[in-house]
Amino acid sequence: MKLAATTKRIIVEIICLLYILLFVYAAVSKLLDFENFQVQLGQSPLLSAFAGWVSWGVVIVELVIALLLVFPRFRLVGLFAAFSLMVMFTTYIFIILNYSSFVPCSCGGILEKMGWTEHLIFNIVFVILAAAGILILRGGVSKERRISKPAALASIFSLSLFCSIGIVALLFMWSEDIIHHRNNFIRRFPHYPTTQIRQMDLKYNSYYFAGTNPGTIYLGNYTTPFQLTVVDTLLKTIKENNIQLDQVNFNFHSAEMRVLDSTFYLFDGTVPCIYKGKIADWEAKLQASIETRYTLAEPVDTNTVVFRAFAPKTGENTLGLFKLAKVNTIYFNPKLLEKQIDGVFDTDGMLKFDKLKHKVVYGYKYRNQYITMDQKLSMVARGKTIDTFSKAKIQVKYLPQSKERKMVAPPFVVNKAIAVHSNLLYVASALPGKYEPIALWETATIIDVYNLQNNSYLFSFPIYNIKKEKMKSFVVEDKQLFAIVGTHLVIYKLNSLFKYNQN
Repeated sequence: MKLAATTKRIIVEIICLLYILLFVYAAVSKLLDFENFQVQLGQSPLLSAFAGWVSWGVVIVELVIALLLVFPRFRLVGLFAAFSLMVMFTTYIFIILNYSSFVPCSCGGILEKMGWTEHLIFNIVFVILAAAGILILRGGVSKERRISKPAALASIFSLSLFCSIGIVALLFMWSEDIIHHRNNFIRRFPHYPTTQIRQMDLKYNSYYFAGTNPGTIYLGNYTTPFQLTVVDTLLKTIKENNIQLDQVNFNFHSAEMRVLDSTFYLFDGTVPCIYKGKIADWEAKLQASIETRYTLAEPVDTNTVVFRAFAPKTGENTLGLFKLAKVNTIYFNPKLLEKQIDGVFDTDGMLKFDKLKHKVVYGYKYRNQYITMDQKLSMVARGKTIDTFSKAKIQVKYLPQSKERKMVAPPFVVNKAIAVHSNLLYVASALPGKYEPIALWETATIIDVYNLQNNSYLFSFPIYNIKKEKMKSFVVEDKQLFAIVGTHLVIYKLNSLFKYNQN
């Protein structure tokens, strides 16, 4: 009997020592690289929303449990605490592997060299060790104490399991809701959401996207405004087409082109005019006279163009429709853009059209908001990007003599560019979120993805610089993203995370 008792004591000592080494080493390694530890938690599909307090909580709990296991008097409590914590860690990994929207690159910390499955097995072994230690220590407890009774011990084990699993599951569901619908500026970066498949050097940095069709990219050029370049998506053929205008009696200032299906358009809102033609012959005809000067325009069907202009009475930005016919008609919807400061700079933004879902999207440049509309400019919904800047941070000065507005300080840009395709909104953000390494922002442009059906945030991914040049613009067509980075046209494949909703 004496030998058996000695053996049990040695086993408990070994179990406690293993846990002390595990928790102390894990806690110290986290503290030595605490910023990176927080970044890893911030990218966790389960704990993103709670990375701040969880990062400190885990370290403190690990050290407290290690301290309890040092003293024989508190070892039973310490082993129960270790058992519960390891059950939480095991549940966390199980949910990551089976229910998470993506699996992060690594667990981080002491076991970062392990895969997730190996880590799961490691944790289960330590759960068993803690349970074995509890059973051994329980044998030496006085019979008067309740824990010595099998029913009481089974109840404590069950309660510990239930609470540990329940806490992690609750955090997972709560975190998912916060991240997708009430985000406090925490991004998720899934592992390899995009893959660069090819690129080509355009030689000049004056190109912009005029449109896309399956297998084809259309590029305009600000220095040669009446030339449209057609590139196939394999980047093997490139052809330059000169646009033939039926009337040229305009002093063009800011001509841009757009392609929608088989029709191309040439816009210049400073004149103002709209030309329309077929890509089959690249001949454009001037549409009926347009009296309203406009600053942005996007075609939404053969005879309808959505535009942004200055409202005739107030001089503030407003959205409207041109109906192209023998006699053009104009419709304004002044309720869409919401004034905060001056109605011009504070409502500045980007206008895009989702040709698959027939939705118009306007994304504000200086605040965390966007508007979704149908083709008739009836508002569908208002949404928010994940940053917290709901009011434009700009300073505007009025010049009474010239009746102009001027910015008197550099504006605080929130969203740099947007694209929309099949109910997904892509936003090139200008602001780093919480727990994001600055090195990432120095080497890439971050794009956030939103679901326009429920206005929820999905995830983010980087578009890396080329020769220190950042991405200028991008579009999405089917399962590919096209970006202009410096002078390079780059094509990325979008993986299965980009689930296009065809409803």
